[in-house]
Amino acid sequence: MKKLNYIIVSLMLTIVFAGCSTNDLDPSLEQNKDAANGITNVDNLYAVLKGSLSRMTASGYYGRDIIITNEVRTDNCFSNGNSGRFTTQAGFQYSETTGYIWDECYGVISSANVIIDTDLTTLDGDQDYGTHLQGQAYFLRALAHYDLLRTYGQQHVGGSLGVPYISQYLSGESSEADLFRSRNTIEEVKGLLFADLQKAYDMMGDDDVVLPTKLAAKALESRIAVYFEMWNEAKLAAEEVIGNYSIIGESAFVKSWEGDHQANSIFELAFSSTDNAGINGLAYIYRTTGGGSYGDVQVLDEVADLYEAGDVRGVDGILGFEGSMLRNIGKYPNNQGYDNIPLLRYEEVVLNYAEALYEINNADPEALTQLNSIPSNRGASLYTEVTKDNIMTERRKELMFEGFRFDDLLRTGSDIEKTSLQQNFAATIVYGDFRMAWAIPRAEMDANSNMEQNDGY
Repeated sequence: MKKLNYIIVSLMLTIVFAGCSTNDLDPSLEQNKDAANGITNVDNLYAVLKGSLSRMTASGYYGRDIIITNEVRTDNCFSNGNSGRFTTQAGFQYSETTGYIWDECYGVISSANVIIDTDLTTLDGDQDYGTHLQGQAYFLRALAHYDLLRTYGQQHVGGSLGVPYISQYLSGESSEADLFRSRNTIEEVKGLLFADLQKAYDMMGDDDVVLPTKLAAKALESRIAVYFEMWNEAKLAAEEVIGNYSIIGESAFVKSWEGDHQANSIFELAFSSTDNAGINGLAYIYRTTGGGSYGDVQVLDEVADLYEAGDVRGVDGILGFEGSMLRNIGKYPNNQGYDNIPLLRYEEVVLNYAEALYEINNADPEALTQLNSIPSNRGASLYTEVTKDNIMTERRKELMFEGFRFDDLLRTGSDIEKTSLQQNFAATIVYGDFRMAWAIPRAEMDANSNMEQNDGY
């Protein structure tokens, strides 16, 4: 019987320490020795961390799928079927054999656990740096588990089950109970997420963009707290970040997507010319401009009406037409996939903060100040009042094409209208529909008798 996919990954984790740089690491390659046995120096932990980040840049995770899937299932975009990709997701036709981010996330978690479970006192090198690296691993472990929870958890389909939270490195000598985990409850996963992020915050420094930092942990904490309507927690986490970064101004916003390490970047995944995502890159998915792209995902025509004239996020800014087809032309613009992908932007934290302030006290004037700090830097009209609808509208306008819309619809209990004739699918996905939780992969169900499938599959 096969073991859990994430267990297999942990056993086969690629750590090539001698004769290569960290850029050579690929955690998808197999190796016969147990990964943990090759760690003798703190720098080896950095190599493992880089391998984990490399897995996150893959097309099956943040390099493409999790962002695109959470856009084509909404009222923002549709899959036109140009290459046959993303039509299943857009049509809510996925099943337990479809597959998704399960393997990728648990691979990241496995790498993180190798770092976390290492006894720093046994290693050569800078111990303080080792502590920082372990803090980064806690951050990545939390992020991957959160991505699993929002994808497979039952919080929007009437159930109580989350996902297995793997908080230790598992080897072939681990017990049967450890190797074949049942699903933690949603509440258990939430508690473990916040615990990991607190450890990350306590252990990390603040000196990077392409690697996690203390403030990245607080930014992610604010995202998770907003998702679960934990408004006091969201407020406190966001307050740690507010004032430490800058909102990109109107004149620079569109151009900022062509560069890395912008003033609004809290944490981004690094890409370079050597990665060459090509047809699997976000640019190939969102448009045909630049030559050779499939342009699998178009923007629904009515999206253009969200933006008033002069808003740099609208037509002739982030949005644009290829012939009669409305497209994302501004975000992730490099046709070869060389652009870094921001995972945590300051503008999101500002919107998290505004929403938390409003939910705690809808008369708090600071909520309106924070909300208006976004349109005031986009060439858009300011809001005269804070309402939930105004907050969600601004989130939609600011975070479009970045993979937020599906979760925003679900966390506000919204039905999803899918009416695009181009994908031959017209329906209302009512909130609570079983398809709002992805199916646990069939391979996982076959391997683990303790795993429970989501209803409907």
